[in-house]
Amino acid sequence: MNEMVDEIFSSLKNDLEKAYSHQQDEYLLIRAGRANPHILDKVMVEYYGVMTPINQMGTISVSEARILNINIWDVSQIKNVMKAINQADIGISPTDDGKTIRLVFPTLTEERRKEICKNVKKICEETKIAMRNARRDSLDMLKDLKKDNALSEDELSGCEKDVQKMIDKYTALADNLATEKEDEVMKV
Repeated sequence: MNEMVDEIFSSLKNDLEKAYSHQQDEYLLIRAGRANPHILDKVMVEYYGVMTPINQMGTISVSEARILNINIWDVSQIKNVMKAINQADIGISPTDDGKTIRLVFPTLTEERRKEICKNVKKICEETKIAMRNARRDSLDMLKDLKKDNALSEDELSGCEKDVQKMIDKYTALADNLATEKEDEVMKV
C-alpha cells in the first residue's frame, strides 16, 4: 500500500484512541457512591490571581470508602477551596475543621443509580458517534484516492474492510467500558 493509505489509517487510529480516551476520562468524573478523587479534576480555585486545580494546592486522599479528605498546604486558602467546590456543583457539600476539607459521598438511591447509568450510556453513544465520524472521514479520503487513481477498486474494498475492523474493535472497547461502569454504579 502507499504511504497516503498508511497516513489515513494512522489518523483514524489516532482519532479512535482520542475518542476512547475521552470516554475513559468522562467515566472517571462520574461518582458511583464511592469517594473518587477524580471528581475534583475540573475544579479550579483562584489562588493568588491564578486559576489552579485543587490537586496542585494540597493532597487529596480517600480515608474511607465514601469520604474524601483534602489537605490544603496553604491553610489560608481553605475558604477559597470550599467556595470553588460549592460553585463546581459536584453534588456534595464540603465540610472543614480548619485544616482538612471533607467530602462525604452519600449512598446512591436506586433512582440516582439509574440516572447515572443513562449518563454512562449517553457518553458511550457520543464516543461511538465520534468513532463513526472518524470512519466516514477515513472512507472519504480513501475514495478520493480511488478517484485520483492512487487506489484500485480491490485495494479500496480491502481498505474499507480494514477500516471497519478497526471501528468494530474500538466500538467493542467503548461498549465494554460502558458495561463495566454501569456494573460499578449499580453495585450496592
